[in-house]
Amino acid sequence: MKRGILFLLALSCFTIRAIAQTNHITVHTVGDSTMANKPVIPANPERGWGQMLHMYFKDTVRVENYAQNGRSSKTFIAEGRWDKVLAALKPGDFVIIQFGHNDEKTNDVNRGTAPFGEYTTNLVRFIRETREHQATPILATPVARRKFDESGTLMNSHGVYPEAVRKVSDAEKVPLLELCTATEKLLQPLGPESSKRLFDWIPAGEFAPGSKKLDDDTHFNAYGASRVCDLAVMQIEANVPELATRLNRSSKSTKPITPALEK
Repeated sequence: MKRGILFLLALSCFTIRAIAQTNHITVHTVGDSTMANKPVIPANPERGWGQMLHMYFKDTVRVENYAQNGRSSKTFIAEGRWDKVLAALKPGDFVIIQFGHNDEKTNDVNRGTAPFGEYTTNLVRFIRETREHQATPILATPVARRKFDESGTLMNSHGVYPEAVRKVSDAEKVPLLELCTATEKLLQPLGPESSKRLFDWIPAGEFAPGSKKLDDDTHFNAYGASRVCDLAVMQIEANVPELATRLNRSSKSTKPITPALEK
């Protein structure tokens, strides 16, 4: 009798664990340096917004960040990095895709892609192969650079690449994280000076003894990356409801986790 009870208890525990495991998913992020993980030891001021994303989800979600510095959609495929993502995909997973910064470097034959040519082709490939693995693709427009004109107006530094992403999203019926517009709206009110505080603009010796001066209008510091990740999460809440249910905060909330930076 006792053996039978113990067997039933063990079977119940196994069943509960099995159900719990099937409820776990992975969010795979692919992209460039603005999204990539950056080293924290030794101390380093730079962060990618994808590095912060895991903190926003419940324990049933794991975030695997495959984004790499300097990669375009072209080199991400050529170097076999996309194949590694495909090998790790399982049904129910999500893939967030953000390229553009390096695809725009058309003078670099190894990285550059035409916005409505190879760039579009690569995005469509990411989408269709993700779906073949019964996972959900999510496109993201490239985040804005800190580039102001003499009048203090934020300039478009991405040309038509964000529009190419939007067109692919519409054509393939893929959820879109509109990070280009969202980051532009974040930066413009701050203006040329206050916006520096989100990027790697650091005087010599301020970050660490002997550290060099940084004047970087592309890469975020820890605060900037957290603000951009807030924006990405808001976009997930608005446009990817099936993933939004996995967030730690209410899907109805639109308040950023990190405080806003005043001008």
